[in-house]
Amino acid sequence: MTTRTETRSDGELEILCDNLVRIFKSEGVEVVALQGLDLFVRTGELLAVVGASGSGKSTLLNILSGLDIPSAGVARVAGADLLTMSGRDRVRYRRHTVGFLFQQATSNLLPYLSAIENIQLPMALARTPKRTRHDRALELLEVLGIPQVADRGLGEMSGGQQQRVALAVALANEPRVLLADEPTGELDHQSSEEVFGAIQRANAAFGTTVVVVTHDPLVSEHVQRTVGIRDGRTSSEVLRRTAIDEHGGESVIAEEYAVLDRAGRLQLPREFTTTLAMKDRVRLDLESDHIGVWPDRPRADSGEQEVSGG
Repeated sequence: MTTRTETRSDGELEILCDNLVRIFKSEGVEVVALQGLDLFVRTGELLAVVGASGSGKSTLLNILSGLDIPSAGVARVAGADLLTMSGRDRVRYRRHTVGFLFQQATSNLLPYLSAIENIQLPMALARTPKRTRHDRALELLEVLGIPQVADRGLGEMSGGQQQRVALAVALANEPRVLLADEPTGELDHQSSEEVFGAIQRANAAFGTTVVVVTHDPLVSEHVQRTVGIRDGRTSSEVLRRTAIDEHGGESVIAEEYAVLDRAGRLQLPREFTTTLAMKDRVRLDLESDHIGVWPDRPRADSGEQEVSGG
């Protein structure tokens, strides 16, 4: 099992959420979208976030982007406290600290501007000198693999090219954090590969910390860490590493962990609890190097199945 504080220093973190809570009120009824979510993202990390519809992913992105304010807990991004931030600081934060890439490229782009004009627009709003705006836009187009579209309008670009221009717009003001909401969700396989490859290059070239919410296995299975959210809490992490065998061949090893919060709570994977018919309560046994978890039924002398953490 992993804990929130596993082998890390808060000084190395770009994003820290601790016991994060968001409660909405709708027609007099309270809806708890986030109920004590914990998350840390290291500086320069490329992280995928997955979860079912309604799990809290969009609420988390809205908070990290400065569009929404938490109800309680801690949410810090690049040293900014998202609970106490003033309105003026929030505007500055959204303009300079974070960039946002939507599922639909047109949400980041103006149809009557060329690609390079779209990229320069957020820099103009930030009062960046004109020459710097032009050079930065060309650099982004080059890094993202689409220098040829600089003077093209939206109608002259493919969907994948439009999304990469939208990515350039999100990166224009050199944000420390890029937040991407299903950036490949409306693209075919080839275009998805091109867009995800562009995100990886931007992460490597600029050191931008990237959080991608996705259902696309191309993304979630090709990052070093994938975080699962369930019922408003961080529930699991998949960590990936490259192993080299005795013949020099490389393979990717993925290990899944349940996330243990500071109150000692964890969410067992639903497929585990369904397979073993676990519900309401379970029996626990503390062993020397692990915890045994059993369905709540009479202990048998043999044939008992075990789910271990450790």
